[in-house]
Amino acid sequence: VEEPSAAPQLGVAVVQGCYSSPGELVSIGVLDFNSKDKCSVLNCKARGYSVAATMGGNECYCGDKYPPKSAVVNDTNCNAPCTGYGIEACGGIFFYTVYNTGQTMAVETSDDSVLSSSKSSSTTTTKPTSSSGGSSNTAGIAAGVVVGVVAVAAIFGGIFFFMRRRRNKELEEEHRRNAAISTFFPGKPPSSSGGYSVSDARLDPVMAQRRVSNGSIADNEDYSRKILRVS
Repeated sequence: VEEPSAAPQLGVAVVQGCYSSPGELVSIGVLDFNSKDKCSVLNCKARGYSVAATMGGNECYCGDKYPPKSAVVNDTNCNAPCTGYGIEACGGIFFYTVYNTGQTMAVETSDDSVLSSSKSSSTTTTKPTSSSGGSSNTAGIAAGVVVGVVAVAAIFGGIFFFMRRRRNKELEEEHRRNAAISTFFPGKPPSSSGGYSVSDARLDPVMAQRRVSNGSIADNEDYSRKILRVS
């Protein structure tokens, strides 16, 4: 059980009671070895604080004001053995053994409004969890959208390069074909269909209907009889 309360003394840590709230005191952390002197003298007074408190057997709090008087509870609530020094009680489960560190005997007490403000702050501390979850969800959605956009852009980019490559290949084949034709028909421009046109007199209908050839023998003459000429 907690040590009974007593009047403050300079240079000596003295218990001031059991409280249900730390008021304006701030936790400095969990101590592997905890006691009245370890928390109040070696930690809080060494830092220049005039008030200390222990909670749950191993946690230490420091500050310059006692918790509000309305937070005082029965000493039986502060019954947690100090870690590593079980003959002393260092607060309880959510109960605080408060000490005067011996820094000064004139110590102020926090107002009751501190209790409501501490409750309000403890309530608001749960909000960042929800906010961070929302931020995480928003970040996940944004990342998904970015990945989707990149994937679509990659697909369209692949289609574009495929069509461009096929077009270049067709142009290359056409150029090769025209070069081959130019080898067989030099000086002839390619036709609109990609080939070369070769003129043939036999395909001319006018020439086909002409039966008379220049320099040919006449058909109405008889060349089988000898012609006697008078000299």
